[in-house]
Amino acid sequence: MKIVYLDCICGISGDMTLAALADAGADRAYIEHELAKLPVEPYAIEWKNVNKKGITALKVDVVPDAEHAHPHHRHYSDIVRMIQDAGLPERAAQRSLAIFEKIGQAEAKIHGIPLERVHFHEVGAVDSIVDTVGVALALESLEVDEIVCSPVPLGYGTVVCAHGVYPVPAPATLEMMKGLPTAYVPIGKELTTPTGAGIVSGLAKSFDVALPAMNMEAVGYGAGTRDLPERPNVLRVVIGRMTEALPHDRQHHHHHHHQ
Repeated sequence: MKIVYLDCICGISGDMTLAALADAGADRAYIEHELAKLPVEPYAIEWKNVNKKGITALKVDVVPDAEHAHPHHRHYSDIVRMIQDAGLPERAAQRSLAIFEKIGQAEAKIHGIPLERVHFHEVGAVDSIVDTVGVALALESLEVDEIVCSPVPLGYGTVVCAHGVYPVPAPATLEMMKGLPTAYVPIGKELTTPTGAGIVSGLAKSFDVALPAMNMEAVGYGAGTRDLPERPNVLRVVIGRMTEALPHDRQHHHHHHHQ
């Protein structure tokens, strides 16, 4: 079984996850080809290598076309329909929908409205949609079966959003992290975004502070936008196959069974 371990040393966002998976070997041409099936306003994807406190990492930017710069506000049901109708690989569609469902449910609860009526601002913009579906496609490209995650730092302070000045972590981010392990990293910035929390809550099967036992195949680093003084602003992903039980163990159990 092939797994990816999300090492959230500085939190997690959609673009950091997409970049890290691409850095670990996900096929960018495949991702872009499949993303082109989504009926969204025009955009460009820019990939570049950056350095974050001594670590070379991949940075991805989804740049909306200037002529279509007015942000589209989409309802949850619009996004679901778009993903269902795009003809994406089945598991990639399922994973995309799982992430958006977590975000949608969190927003619905916070704003006190039914899921279908949730109006996405930031998360409904083309870059968030491309990041989210792009992550699901990157996992498909890498043939990842299961996602394991480290405890997640969220950050603190305030952030300006469509609703005004909001606390960090954003209410939706905090809602999605219920029941999941967070990490204490006292950096007064938004380290984990709602899209990042959606990826973690929608896809992670388990959590561990340490790398699971695996035969490692690839490591990737995805960069955030900010340069932080405290630590490298990167998400690290480790991809590999779960280590099978050793033959010695199997013999031992077999022998035990016959006594």
